[in-house]
Amino acid sequence: MDLSPYPEEVLRRGRGIRLLILDVDGVLTDGRLYFDAKGETLKVFHVRDGHGIKMAQRGGMEVALVSGRRSDAAFHRARELGVTRFYEGVRDKAAILEELLAALNLTPPQVAAVGDELVDLPLFHRVGLGVAVADAVPEVRAAAHWVTTLPGGQGAVREVCDLLLKAQGRWEELVRPWQEPAAG
Repeated sequence: MDLSPYPEEVLRRGRGIRLLILDVDGVLTDGRLYFDAKGETLKVFHVRDGHGIKMAQRGGMEVALVSGRRSDAAFHRARELGVTRFYEGVRDKAAILEELLAALNLTPPQVAAVGDELVDLPLFHRVGLGVAVADAVPEVRAAAHWVTTLPGGQGAVREVCDLLLKAQGRWEELVRPWQEPAAG
């Protein structure tokens, strides 16, 4: 397993992560909003991000989606991925962090947060690993412990999940079923 793309400090922080908090718009999506003729919001999610989330869950991590907007599409995507900790219409993401810490009996260093916008900065100042997507605003990239190579909605979340699983030594075990030849 090649860990060379990751700085040692990021790997050290990633080893203890038990909760991954993801923003939705601009992180799980590319940040664009599509409206149909009835005014319903449509969003596009990347399948690789979804697979990364499922792998993180299999690796023992809890995943939470925290969004400032209300969205049926995001709710359905969370449900499809088995993410039960879904928060929408959130104005104070730090308050949700406190709620999650208490509910899961965790400390801030055991939490990673992925964001792209100024409203995500309060999380970055509290968690063990703050990650900005590649196309995040400059202030978020500057505050992040790590910046993905891919932009939001285009596989950035998968990058984060892979990083965490590799840092925790779970990667090989989780990918083995796809690497082994089928019995025949």
